[in-house]
Parts: sequence; C-alpha cells; structure tokens
Amino acid sequence: MVTKWREEYKRKCKSMEETILNLPERATVIVGMAAMEPQGFLSNIHKYKDHFEYLKIASCLNLGDYPFCREKEYEGTFCNENWFFGPFTRKSQAEGLKIVDYIPNNLHLAGAQKCLAEKEEGNTLIFWGTVTSLQEKSGYFNLGLSNVYEMDVMEQADFIVLEVNDQVPWIPGETQLHISRASTLVEYSKEIPTIPIPEPTETEAAIARHIAGLVDDGATMQIGIGGIPNAVAKMLTDKKDLGIHTEMFTESMIDLFEIGVITNRKKNFWPGKSIFSFGLGTGRMYRWMENNPGILELRRSYVNDPFIIARNDNMVSINTALSVDLTGQVCSESIGARQFSGTGGQLDTHRGAVKSKSGKGIIALRSTARKGAVSTIVPYLAHGSAVTVPRQDIDYIVTEFGVAHLRGRTVSRRVKSLIAAAHPDFRQELKEKARELQFI
Repeated sequence: MVTKWREEYKRKCKSMEETILNLPERATVIVGMAAMEPQGFLSNIHKYKDHFEYLKIASCLNLGDYPFCREKEYEGTFCNENWFFGPFTRKSQAEGLKIVDYIPNNLHLAGAQKCLAEKEEGNTLIFWGTVTSLQEKSGYFNLGLSNVYEMDVMEQADFIVLEVNDQVPWIPGETQLHISRASTLVEYSKEIPTIPIPEPTETEAAIARHIAGLVDDGATMQIGIGGIPNAVAKMLTDKKDLGIHTEMFTESMIDLFEIGVITNRKKNFWPGKSIFSFGLGTGRMYRWMENNPGILELRRSYVNDPFIIARNDNMVSINTALSVDLTGQVCSESIGARQFSGTGGQLDTHRGAVKSKSGKGIIALRSTARKGAVSTIVPYLAHGSAVTVPRQDIDYIVTEFGVAHLRGRTVSRRVKSLIAAAHPDFRQELKEKARELQFI
C-alpha cells in the first residue's frame, strides 16, 4: 500500500543537480554537523560554481576534504564559515586561502545567533541536513547523530533541504522531523563519517590518572573530544554510578556502560538517561546508539545551556587546552592569531559544571608542545591568542605533572600552583618570568 507520506516523498524528491541549481545565486546555506554533514551537497557544490554569485556555507567540524573550501579557484564564489575548524579547514587557512572563515561562538547559541545575523543582513537562509530514511507510516525522518544547531536553524530557515541517507541510525530524542517540514528531498546513500579511537599515550594516561582522582562516585560527566578525554574513561573503571550529560557522545562511554560504571541512576536531573547533542565515533558506536532507550539526543541550545548543566549535582566537565597563562587564562582554540579549532561548547560546559552543586570544571593539557621544545604553561598567552576560558571562570588545570586548583585563588597562589604542574624543564624559567611580571 502506498501511503500518503510516500506520495509526498515522491513529490518532494529531486536530483542533486536540480536541487543545487534551484538554490538562489546569493544565499547562506547552513549544513548539518560532523557525522551528519550532508556529504552529497558538500562534495558536489563546487561543480556548479558558475551558477552562483556568492554562496556562504556555514558548517561545524568538517570531516570531509571538500573541494569548494580547499581549492583556490573557488575563492570569491564560495565561503565556508565555520564554528569549529577540522583538519581540512585548518589546512585551507594555513595555505592562506580566503575561502574559510571562523565564527566566534559559544556553541549553545551558535544556531540562533547565526540565523539572526543572516536575517539582519537580509540574506536568504537555507538549511541542508542529513536524515534517516522515511518512516512511511508516520511521515517522520530522524536527524540521526546531531542536533547541535539543526533544529534551531530549521525553525528560522526559508527553505529546508533534507539529504536522505539510508545509513543514518535512528536516535532517540528531539530528533524527529516530519516530511511536511521539508521543502526538497535528495537521496544520497553514503557511509557515515567515523573517527578512529587511538590508544592513549603515556602522557595522556598520566593526565587521566590525575583527573580520575577528581571524579567521585555518582558524578555526572561531560567529556570532550581528543586523546586525553578518551584516556580519562579508561581510568574510571573503578567508579560507581556515573552519569552522562555531555555535548558529544563518545566511544569510551560505551565501554563504561558495558562494565556497569555508567548507570545514570544517581543523576538528580534526567535520571536514567544519558543526555547529549551529537555523537562522533566508530561504526560500532553508531550501531550501539541506534534505538537505544538509555540515551537522549536533545538540541544543544538546551543541553549546553550553563544553567541547564548546573542542574546536575556533582557535575564534572573535562576539556582540553593548547596553552594556559600563569594567571589562569585558557586558550583552547588558536595558535597565536591562527584559528586551530574552536570554542565549541567548552566555556558552556565549564561554566555549567562550576555552577553545579559540588561541581568541577577541569581543563587538561600536556605540559609541553613541539616535542617538548616549549611549555604549554606560559607567562602570558601568545600574541593574538583567543581566550577560550577566562581566568575568572577557571577551576582545575591538570597536566601529567599534577593538578592546580585555581578557583578563588589569588594570582600569586595560581602562579605557584601552575608552575608546580608545569614540566620540570621550564619551572625555573617560569618562576623568573613571574617575578619579572611581579606576580610573585
């Protein structure tokens, strides 16, 4: 039997070429994030360069190497505005291409603020996202592995294009989208992007051991992206009744579920559920998440709101940094003035954890960079560096050499604690510089 929704699906379904050529010559297209980036659109848009006068494409953490934002010939026609640089947008910037740009943000407000900016400028706003196959009996799609800003943007968009990918898993949460919301549908079956899960280095393991000592039984956790957060999970195997309220669902969380460490039983807010906004990992993780009643994907404007995060007692936020100055300013996103990644949800989650009853905000980093040539704990941040977490917000700084608890401490006490956590090769130099700056 052909359902009403199948008929609507057929009416709205167009080819990739037709859909792209129906876009305005000047417009802003906001696309789905990370594992849910619309691979069909992003890998084909460059072929239609001559159709466009100027097309802004806003994205977050690009996982694919797409020609439209990697090759000089597309400068002036396309611009990839990005909330969080990935490896390929980072290369474009390093090569001096004027085809990528960064949008400073706190990620829980990213969608709403971007839509407002585009509307104020009078731009046509299009959302192009990735969804599951249609559930014919109900007429619903599922957003799959990301609702960071997707719902927020669709509520403001002039047109909604959905790239239907039959390999996207159906994820519980605020992820259901009715076919009536879509302007156009494009079928594009493609394996979902994954990221490898590397084994922790000795340095990462040492940092993780310090962090594990700060995590109490029954804590609710946010764990960020990268080697150190993954290493932390391996050090939590003796904990009991941990909960999850995180922006990013990660592979390491599954391991802790399976050995009974994560239960969500002791959470006072959303008990029994792991709350998150997007997932990025391996195929194993995606299969584990599909139709899993113990997880709930909600939009990040809710999940990462610091006041929402703070409703979790014993909240622990774990994020990483590139450098920290002796007064506690944290740079997690740039190398000098060169954008490296993004603020993401780091300040959101850190502030939420610090506001939580008995909460802890942890920033972790290796004590050195460039194969030990430079200290990451510095007298002052490099010229042009972005301050991701201001010193007035800081709580814990952790390296492989120890823990510096800075919340409520004076500058002189912070300096002494941070020097103690610095690499031994740089401690004397840091002391001398601190005296020169009259910090101690």
